Amino acid sequence: MTLDFRSFGGPTVTFTLGGLRFVTDPTFDEPGRYPIGDRALTKTKAASGTAEDAAPVDVVLLSHDEHPDNLDRSGRAFALAAPLVLTTVDGAARLGAPARGLKPWESVTLPGGAVVVTAVPAQHGPPEVEHLTGPVIGFVLQGQSLPTVYVSGDNASLDVVREIAARFPSVDVAVLFGGAARTPLVGDVNLTLSAAEMAEAAQILDASVVVPAHVDSWEHFTEGIDDVQAAFTEAGLADRLA
Repeated sequence: MTLDFRSFGGPTVTFTLGGLRFVTDPTFDEPGRYPIGDRALTKTKAASGTAEDAAPVDVVLLSHDEHPDNLDRSGRAFALAAPLVLTTVDGAARLGAPARGLKPWESVTLPGGAVVVTAVPAQHGPPEVEHLTGPVIGFVLQGQSLPTVYVSGDNASLDVVREIAARFPSVDVAVLFGGAARTPLVGDVNLTLSAAEMAEAAQILDASVVVPAHVDSWEHFTEGIDDVQAAFTEAGLADRLA
């Protein structure tokens, strides 16, 4: 399968499917401290390309809009200039056009009719911190004679992955957000999958290709791509890792 995946660092990945170009959680700002409420998240590394390099885009898949490591200033401008942004219901209300909010398990057929996108649950940390992290969604993309693609968004729950695998038993490609993100606000708990959990998620989904995302460029990510490679090698899945 040729989907032309490109990682820009952080959660930002571009790919093509059914003649459409997709971008996940666009982040193109320079390194620095980015406010989030009365706190800040620190970006440590520039994106590997510019917003212009990611363009043109047909659909932005935005897991949530409230955190600067998933949607920064230049990413917001990029998204609002796109023809369509799919995101949470609350996020769409905040962003306005061209954002469309989807509830978990709600589907939309994209222009041209070749690709159907279904919003799927994502749990941004353990249940007791969800009121702090806010709602997040992932996405499953399907189409006739096309590979099925799962984009996890900021998810930390393997039970959620199992639920998605039960509904979509033939995931071909999984774009998994990892990094074992942690912040002082929630203490010593992961807000996204660890490297070992990413490998387990790949097994649960039986995905033949895994594209790692959200594993670099931010100080609060406690694991990186080396940890992902080691975990997949230990699990005997190194050949699945893109």
